[in-house]
Amino acid sequence: MPVPAEARRIVQPAWDLSQIVAELAGLRALSQRRRYRGRPLPELPSREAVTAIVEALVAVLYPRHFGPAALSEDAIDLFIADTLDHALRRLRREVLRELRFNNLDDAARLSELEQQALAIVGEFASDLPRIRALLDSDIRAAFDGDPAAKSLDEVVFCYPGIAAIIRHRIAHRLYRLNVTMLARIVAELAHAHTGIDIHPGATIGESFFIDHGTGVVIGETARIGRRVRLYQAVTLGAKRFETDDQGRIVKGGDRHPIIEDDVVIYAGATVLGRITIGRGSSIGGGVWLTRSVPADSIITQAKARTGDTFDDGAGI
Repeated sequence: MPVPAEARRIVQPAWDLSQIVAELAGLRALSQRRRYRGRPLPELPSREAVTAIVEALVAVLYPRHFGPAALSEDAIDLFIADTLDHALRRLRREVLRELRFNNLDDAARLSELEQQALAIVGEFASDLPRIRALLDSDIRAAFDGDPAAKSLDEVVFCYPGIAAIIRHRIAHRLYRLNVTMLARIVAELAHAHTGIDIHPGATIGESFFIDHGTGVVIGETARIGRRVRLYQAVTLGAKRFETDDQGRIVKGGDRHPIIEDDVVIYAGATVLGRITIGRGSSIGGGVWLTRSVPADSIITQAKARTGDTFDDGAGI
């Protein structure tokens, strides 16, 4: 059957690819000149590689849950050894990329940076048993703290707070080893996966439990003690940012809350600034808190007073 003339006609696109590509190239070149001041373009870490590394590390930490299906007891150690060796070799390449990115003015230090990358990954690897021990305490806290939890295995498989804290403890160790870009990538992978946003710089003690979790935000310099529980939409944030004489934000500085041991913070609470929530305190849902409170405090929203009226939408 002959092909109709309409089907044979080549439809011209409504866009000019060469013009778009040329304009993007110009913008890219301008941005690179500003950032790198004529130096060779650095090789950036690979987000794809970091994603694969993190998933491998999660499987190494909990092989029965995130390793191959039907992994036999006899094969677990072999699986861990093979998976971990491959992941750490890939991690070393990504660490080296970040180190080279941070040392653009001294490209001749390649051999030294290679040894530094090896040392960083070695130290990270030696900390994996400690990370697993901390995570076991987090999993137990989730199981003990949630009446809906039927088993520890369910908690590991299903709880977004556990998925987030597994990745946070990996990211935090990388952050402490000064590969902060890789740490931030790991944190953002967890954020995208769970809706829980924990900066890798945040220090979190053992037996930490985020219940439900969606919308939780924990800032870089937050310090959280042991046996702390947070519910969904809790923010541990900064109250204000310091600026310099030109109005630019000053980087660094302790600007997020300190949460002492055995504190519970309920859904929707916002805790801002370098304040301290004393041990054993309870912060009610929806509270906006910008001052320190002593140990064993119970903070709730203000109640409407007798005689208050809210007519025609007033008070909403």
